[in-house]
Amino acid sequence: MSRAHNFSAGPAVLPVSVLEELKEVLVEFGDTRQGLMELSHRSPAFDAVIQSAETRLRSLMGIPDDYTVLLLQGGASLQFYMCPLNLTGSNDSIDFLDTGTWSSKAVKEAKRAANAANIWSGKEDTYRRVPKTGEIATRDGSTYLHYTTNNTIYGTQFHDLPTSAGRHLVADLSSDICSRPFPVEQHDVIFAGAQKNLGPSGVTAVILSPWAVDRSRNVGSQRPGGLPSMLDYGLMADKKSMFNTPNTFGIFALDRVLAWLEGKGGVAGMAQENIEKANLLYGELDRSEFWQPHAATDSRSQMNVTWRISNRDLEAVFLQEAAANGLNALKGHRSVGGIRASTYNACPKASVAALVSFMQQFEAQRG
Repeated sequence: MSRAHNFSAGPAVLPVSVLEELKEVLVEFGDTRQGLMELSHRSPAFDAVIQSAETRLRSLMGIPDDYTVLLLQGGASLQFYMCPLNLTGSNDSIDFLDTGTWSSKAVKEAKRAANAANIWSGKEDTYRRVPKTGEIATRDGSTYLHYTTNNTIYGTQFHDLPTSAGRHLVADLSSDICSRPFPVEQHDVIFAGAQKNLGPSGVTAVILSPWAVDRSRNVGSQRPGGLPSMLDYGLMADKKSMFNTPNTFGIFALDRVLAWLEGKGGVAGMAQENIEKANLLYGELDRSEFWQPHAATDSRSQMNVTWRISNRDLEAVFLQEAAANGLNALKGHRSVGGIRASTYNACPKASVAALVSFMQQFEAQRG
């Protein structure tokens, strides 16, 4: 069976060359005479893997030398609570930009640790856009501003940094990390689940500024008994992501994906390819009123493209015929409906071209 074009929102498509590498090491990894997943996380062989993954991520993203890089578990959803737990006390406040499902979940978890509230929300407009500069007003004394850079469900993305009025910035980069250049140095916490642009599910990259690590230690020292060990940024930094057994297979896969990205010209080269893919698909959506894009033009995502068909009755037919033509995972999230194409880094331009060709044929037959 030949591989289909995969537009899944996550776990997402991986480079075929990386999949081939993973297949090779499952039975025997290097000269260890055992499989990758059988290696001790304390072995020199795995130490070389995790060091390589961190070094590549630092280089590709331009992470400052004094920042800490962690490769943890629990996904971005755990960071929704772990981050405020480490950075705030119960009397501190956190500002959120509500641009979709994941930021809504994040503020809910943050309320368990601090005074967390939305200072802007796109909910009434069905999350069609992200806020403009003049719409963001942080609260007096708030500790940090949390935002989600790209919204997988609604297909919106920040193309400029939100104004934080001097507040520390926390960014959830789960669905567009390493897809374009990003100012790491202007943020204090960045986190991202690996399963969209970095590898398979099960690994979460967390990037912490010196302030964030120090803040975690200070907050922990003020809590009776300190922070829970598995949720303590300071402890995880001290143990270099090795307090408990990490996801060894996932970290190796992440390293291989990052090596593949280096071969694509790094983040800058990948960004140009992502622009080309987005322009190709949005160009088709804008060509005809047959298609109805969900996101406002100035907030459109390069990673997740969402749209409806003007005749809603045709959407089920479109999805069925698309799958029959090897175009998989195009069903929109239940919150939006319609169609969604996730075109992450590893989704080749040829897949987008195949989708556009199918869309043109579909419209010609039913438009």
